[in-house]
This record gives sequence, structure tokens and C-alpha cells, in this order.
Amino acid sequence: MPTTARIGADIGGTFTDLVLVTGDGRRLAKKVSSTPANPEAAVLAGVGALLAEAGLEPGDVTAVLHGTTVGSNAILQKRGGRIGLVTTKGFRDVLEIGRLRTPGMFDLTWDKPAPLVPRHLRFEIAERIAADGSIVTPLDEEELAVLARRIAEAKLDTLALCFLNSYANPAHELQVAAFIRAALPDLPVTASVSILPEQREYERTSTTVVNAYVLPVMRTYLIALQEGLRKADITAPLFISNSNGGLAPVHVAQEKPVMFISSGRAAGVVGAGHMGRLSGIANLVAFDMGGTTASASLIKDGELTRTTEYEFRDGISTPSRFIKAGGYLMRVPTVDVAEIGNGAGSIAHVDDGGLICVGPVSAGAVPGPACYGAGGDRPTLTDANLLLGYLPDRLAGGSMMLSVELAAAAIKRHVADPLGLSIVQAALGMRAIANSNMARAIRAVTVERGQDPRDFVLFAFGGAGPNHACDLARSVGISKVVLPPEPGVFTASGMLEAVVEDFFIRPFSRQPGEIDLAELRATAASLRDHAIRELETQGFDPDGIHFSFELDMRFGGQDSELQISFDPQAQDLRIDDLNGRFLAAYEDMFGYVSSDGVESVNLRLRAHWPLKQQSETATIRPGGTSRVSQREVYFDNDARPVLTPIHDRAAVTGAIKGPAIFESADTTFTIPPGATAEPDLHGNLVVTLP
Repeated sequence: MPTTARIGADIGGTFTDLVLVTGDGRRLAKKVSSTPANPEAAVLAGVGALLAEAGLEPGDVTAVLHGTTVGSNAILQKRGGRIGLVTTKGFRDVLEIGRLRTPGMFDLTWDKPAPLVPRHLRFEIAERIAADGSIVTPLDEEELAVLARRIAEAKLDTLALCFLNSYANPAHELQVAAFIRAALPDLPVTASVSILPEQREYERTSTTVVNAYVLPVMRTYLIALQEGLRKADITAPLFISNSNGGLAPVHVAQEKPVMFISSGRAAGVVGAGHMGRLSGIANLVAFDMGGTTASASLIKDGELTRTTEYEFRDGISTPSRFIKAGGYLMRVPTVDVAEIGNGAGSIAHVDDGGLICVGPVSAGAVPGPACYGAGGDRPTLTDANLLLGYLPDRLAGGSMMLSVELAAAAIKRHVADPLGLSIVQAALGMRAIANSNMARAIRAVTVERGQDPRDFVLFAFGGAGPNHACDLARSVGISKVVLPPEPGVFTASGMLEAVVEDFFIRPFSRQPGEIDLAELRATAASLRDHAIRELETQGFDPDGIHFSFELDMRFGGQDSELQISFDPQAQDLRIDDLNGRFLAAYEDMFGYVSSDGVESVNLRLRAHWPLKQQSETATIRPGGTSRVSQREVYFDNDARPVLTPIHDRAAVTGAIKGPAIFESADTTFTIPPGATAEPDLHGNLVVTLP
């Protein structure tokens, strides 16, 4: 039987991580420097190096799975396309009005993010559809012709369409989309009914605008990656990791990039959930720290925490269930992740008040931290960790040399001297500030969700996550840390555990007491038939597809809802059971329930199917002598370093008491004095803190 392989590739701010798994369980991993100017170059270089190392041919690859930050970076750096918006007359300012809320009630310095579409590029058109779908004001053909000329004169790169109540009747939106595409065939047009056919004009408008804004950048990148793979004779299908932790064919990502803003990041949470199930750990906080950002997500009772809404904003980005109006809203299925702009490459500086700040600006891969010797002269968290002994003088399997002298010079100039501190004190301060920032992300998915972090295990991964995991765990009261095998490339590994999925939605608005079981089943069957037809046109066999349904439910008069899963074909399904499940979920989330009636809003369908081959199970077999050497490490705020043994991570077979350093090709991490680390049967290193 010929050897086959799948490859997972995740682009980070500093490194691009790749993992190759063969059908018989052989596993190879590699980290290469990211190439921000041409992100696909790092992926293609890494894929070629992996195939050469594995002794495989391009034709042996059966799938390439990819996570990318291109979409999120386009928003963060405001380099999406020149975008226009066409909307119903009178609703030009929906993006500014938003939700009439602020993320911080008493923050008088907060400024609302500037809309992605400037006001002069928002076009109104006289049309009106009522909430019941009836046409109140029909479209005017002459007005459409004038609109097309105005759009052409604006020289747009991309266009969004969002009409009031188009979710109830898409006729006008589809007609305008067809008209503009015919008049301006080179202009990408995103209609809200193709992205989010549900009520709430602000949420629908914002989601559609984000999709249109990042579409030119994402499409250009993915086309370049596809062409690069073809030139390398890799004809295997390309799947992109979406914000929900699943995978989608590349053509879906090119048309609906809003579904992929958190691409890659959620894949690590999927991998953490998979490893938690293997290890029998039901409650985890998945913590991922790379070169630019750190993120946290909750896994409770073995289930990933998911939501249908996310706000991308500066500072800390979280699902907007509790904190609203802080950024660019996307109402799409997503893993519930809190993300903060602190990573290994985060730059430290002293602010006007004389305080040390770390992040959110990152040195990235170019020029990188000062210790890289590649032109960067600003001190980063990597420089502090190197100076304090948490890092060796080589990274990425020995391919990158680090300079302690350059790190010390940068810290001295920009942090130590301005504050009158020693270089070590400044580095300890940088690390403490970064840890405090990242602990916010953990609290955002635990304490702010009504969960006690002491009831969870911290599962840390990413190139830098394990190096800060013990400090973060202690700061929030967690006593156990799990470090997976190959944590530095774990997000790429998580993609190999993900399933291909697609999402479908249909309005199902029913007042309390009006939800009818027969009608719910009929609507679910109709939505399932629609999904099958759509997937068949994409070349997928519906026989291997699993269908999961959710009903958006809320108390009467509320504005937000919870998703309640159900099986419409179950013989024992009752509306009272659905109501009971909603009440239980609501009480778990908010700590109380109301006596008001329960209503429904939308019906959701998730279609999913696996790519993984059952034989793809690698076995971790440590062996050899683990202790290699030793070096001095500064723990906490102790001015005296501790001589700490260094162990080869792959050779650890038994319990090791801290302090100890563990090194591998993809990451380095340290456990403090008093802690104990011991490998489990699945290659995880389980750390028990004092």
C-alpha cells in the first residue's frame, strides 16, 4: 500500500509551524521563519522541507490543512480593500449607531472604532421589505443604473450589500447583487443573505462588511498559495481552518473569509479537547501563546465552548456575549476564545507615567526580537526570557542563534536605564507584566464566565505558552499544568484532528408558547435538504456527512440567545425538553433563570465529516538519558539565579522535581522549584504545582 500523508500548516507572527502525519502513523514537525510580505512562501518552504525529510513525493500528499492570520491582520492593520456599502435608504449610519453601548461603562476615554466603510462610500437605495417578507417599496431600475455609475466612480476594491429585512425576503438584495455584478464584473460583491440571513440589521451589516473588507486580501493570498502548491506538484485539496475549529474547502474561504478571521487559533483548542479526552481530563483551559498574541479558551466536561458572535478589537478580543460594542462584530460560529496582544515578540517600553508596558506591538518575524541579531533593537519578551535563563541560545531546533548581549543592550537602553533598574530587574518586570496581561485572557474565559479556574487544568501550547504556563497557573489558582508533545507546533497538529464542516441557518422566530414540534421538524428537514443540495454541488457525498441541529432560544423580550442542540428525528423529542435544556444552559451561564416564557429565533445546521484516517495514530516512546546540562534561571523576583538542570524533553521517562528546564526542537519550558513534572501515556508532561 503506498504511503500517504496529510500536512497541517499554521502561520504565526514569528514562526510558521508545520506537521506531517503519514497514514501509518509516522509524524514529522518543523518550524520555519514566517515571511510577512509573502506569507505563502514560508508555508511552501516548510512543506517542501517536510516532504524531503520524510522521503515522500508531492503526489503522496492527500490533503493540506492550513490556518492563517491574513484575515485578522488585514483588520488589525487596516489594510483591507477600499470598500463600499449599499443599504436601505435611511440606514446609512447603522455601523456608527451599532448597539448604543460601550465596552466599559465608566471609561470616558474610550473611542469607538472607526467604521471599515467611510460614510461617503455608503450608498442608500430606495427599497423596503417588511418584517414578514412582503415588499413595501419595490426597486427602481433607473436608480440601480445611477447606483452602478456611482460605485464605478468610487473605484472600489470590494462591495457589501445589506438591506433591511432581507433575511425575511432576499429578492431585492439578490437583484441588486446581480445587477452590479453584471455592470461591474471585476468588483467582488458580498450580499448579507449569503453570509448571515438572520435578523438584527447592525449585526448583519457588520458581519457582511467585515467579509467584504478582508475578501480581496484573503482571496489574493489563497490563490497565491494554491498556485505555489500546484507548482510544487501538490494537487491534494487545500482546506482552511475556520473560526469554529473545523475545516472548509479553500473556495469557501475565498467567498466567506469572515468565517476564517480566527483561522488557526481555534484549531489548537480542538487539539486540546482531543488530547483531554485521550487523557481523561474533562475540564481544561486551553492556553496558546505565540510570537504576537496569547489566547485562552474553556473546555468543560469535554466539550469545547462555542458561540455565534465575536468582536475583533484592540487590547483583548473576546466573544461579545458580555462585553459589547468594543470592536468589529462578526456573527459567525466560533470557538469561545479570549485573545490578547501579548506574545513572545511583544515589544516592551516605558510609558509616560514611568510604567513598564509589554505589547500589543510585536517585533514579528522581521526584524524580530533584538536577540535575533536581524536588525531589531527594541526589547521583547523573548529578550527578557533569554536573559533570565528561560531560553537557550538556539531556537527552532538549533537553526537560529540568539544573542544574550544584544538582548541585554536593548533592555538596558529602553527599560532598565529609564527606570533606574538593573537589567535583571527590568527583565523580571517585563515578564511579570506580560504574565499579568495574559492572565486576563484566562480570567476572561473562567471568572468572567462564572467558572472557578481552580476547577480546571491549564493545557499550554504554542511556541511560548509552556514557558509562561506555570506562572500563569499559579496566578489564577490552577494547580496542574499539562504540556502536550510538540507544543510549539500544536495548533498545526490540531488541524489534523479537525473535521470538515459547513454551516446553514434559517430564521425560525416563534413567540413563547408558539414553538410547534411538527413545524420545527419540517423546517429542519427542509434545511437539511438544502444543505445536501449545496454540498453535492461542491462535490461532497452526503452519505458520509453528519448533521447537527441547534435552535437559538431566549426568554421573551430578550435580545440575545443561547444555542440548544437537538435531534429533530428523535422520537422522544418534546418542546418541554427543549425549554428545559435552555433553562439549564441559561442558569449555568448566568446563575439564575427567569419565569418568562421561552421563544425561538433561528434554526442552525452544522454539516461535518472527518478527513482523518484511523491509522494516523503516532505513539510517543521516550527513551535515553534526559539530563543534558544546566544553566542559571531567575525565578519570580529573586535577584539570585538558581542553577537549573536541563532535560531533553523526548527522553524524560519518570517524575522530575523542579526547578527544571525541558528542551525540544519546537519549544523550551521551565518548571519552578517545588513543582513536579511527569510524562503520561500520551506523551504529555503533567506538571503539579506546589
